[in-house]
Amino acid sequence: RFNKEPLMNFKPSTLATALAAALCLAGGGAWAQTVRIANQGDALSMDPHSLNESLQLSVTSNVYEPLVGRGKDLALAPALAASWKQTSPTVWRFELRKGVSFHDGTPFTADDVVFSLARVAGEGSDLKSNVNDIKEVRKVNDHVVEIETKAPFPILPDALSTTYMMSKKWCETNQATRPVDRRKGIENAASFRANGTGPFRLRERQPNVRTTFVRNGNYWGKIDGNVNEVIFTPIGNDATRVAALLSGEIDVMEPVPLQDVDRINASPNAKVLQGPELRTIFLGMDQKRNELLFSNVKGKNPFKDKRVRQAFYQAIDIDGIQKTVMRGASKPTALMVGPGINGFNADQNKRLPYDPEAAKKLLAEAGYPNGFEVALNCPNDRYVNDSRICQTVSANLARINVKVNLQAETKGTYFPKVLRRDTSFYMLGWTPTTYDSHNALNALMACVDDKGAGMFNLGSYCNPKVDQLTKAIQSETDKTKRNAMIKEAFDLHSADIGHLPLHQQALAWGLNKKVDLVQQADNFMPFRYISIK
Repeated sequence: RFNKEPLMNFKPSTLATALAAALCLAGGGAWAQTVRIANQGDALSMDPHSLNESLQLSVTSNVYEPLVGRGKDLALAPALAASWKQTSPTVWRFELRKGVSFHDGTPFTADDVVFSLARVAGEGSDLKSNVNDIKEVRKVNDHVVEIETKAPFPILPDALSTTYMMSKKWCETNQATRPVDRRKGIENAASFRANGTGPFRLRERQPNVRTTFVRNGNYWGKIDGNVNEVIFTPIGNDATRVAALLSGEIDVMEPVPLQDVDRINASPNAKVLQGPELRTIFLGMDQKRNELLFSNVKGKNPFKDKRVRQAFYQAIDIDGIQKTVMRGASKPTALMVGPGINGFNADQNKRLPYDPEAAKKLLAEAGYPNGFEVALNCPNDRYVNDSRICQTVSANLARINVKVNLQAETKGTYFPKVLRRDTSFYMLGWTPTTYDSHNALNALMACVDDKGAGMFNLGSYCNPKVDQLTKAIQSETDKTKRNAMIKEAFDLHSADIGHLPLHQQALAWGLNKKVDLVQQADNFMPFRYISIK
């Protein structure tokens, strides 16, 4: 389990033994081209459609591939589609790459694309919001597909960049035609096995212990790095993870605890790679139920009152969080997207002032002069200092007489809970995979439907005007008009206090100085770019 205690109760000697044993399995000479990566958490499944979470998508992207991918600079690049073009305002034609095989030798064809996009749109999928604007996927021939959208959708290729293709034959043979449903705890063969087209194959999967990947010798494309084997190990305890890096027992770790950056940089064999991340961390509130699930307020829902939402907002000392919790490695925000995302407008990015006294007055006006109790759900192994942020928010809210019952837990139990909307108040982080504001509007702020809109709007915030603008933004091709609509939608959401945006966190990866890799602002770690000097 991922708790505040060490995930695996690893002592350095135990970790060394485990890693050495894993390397022995690789055979002689593995040390030279084996990279050992540790993260604070594990990918929760090998099913590429089961969880729309960056670590999950990053890990599985080394095994599975989309039609349209991204290069080192995050620009769109051909992947399983060699080219694509619009043939009408609502139809896109994708020319598939020929000569590509899945890891089991099965050829990749248009049938796999039709199957995969239907799987992503179907029951159990956590990536429905990627494809909820698709009307139909048609096979033209074995290497050409057409995708028709419900309305013009100029950023469709961007939306497909984390939608990975699976083998229709393999899924049918292994009874894995539907995605693993994290909300219901349902597993299938795709949870533990994998059969993609990517540069690495899955060799061994031990959830929460170790996952081993090996280079795909039959890969259709170029692998820039020289690594033959990747051993991915979750180590939940910060101190243990740092000790393993400094002792040379692991080669790469993510994230680096902010208090250890200088210590690692001062060591002879390791360094910290830091950079901006596109992710926005925020808090959400149940605004739909007539009575909160986890509160002492009975018969009504305080979060339906904008004054209560605003009181929570103004009670949070975001500058204090930036200084003491994040050690400066964050940028406080008033918006649900940050710099680097198309549609971000710095002029809009002005937070309401931190003002506990004003917050108390708002609560009193709303009928809660003595505050109330509410549970806050947070992960403790997903975002940078996630549980510590939630602890600080809880302390801030205590100053306005709101008693927060903090429930911080491993993402393995946290995500299924909040994705079921079994929550009243929660933390979430979001990186728009399209690098466009429409993605955040569609996934986080749109009124919830059964097609994928508002899929991660876990508090069910709903403003029909924001919905109308989101649909218009999807189809608008004039950039000036489009950005004006994005601004209007964000203004409405901010005026509603639809969510409580906190900050954009910064990336901090620790690596042995003999390792060369590419740090991307989406926090993906492509194994194909890693080399051992």
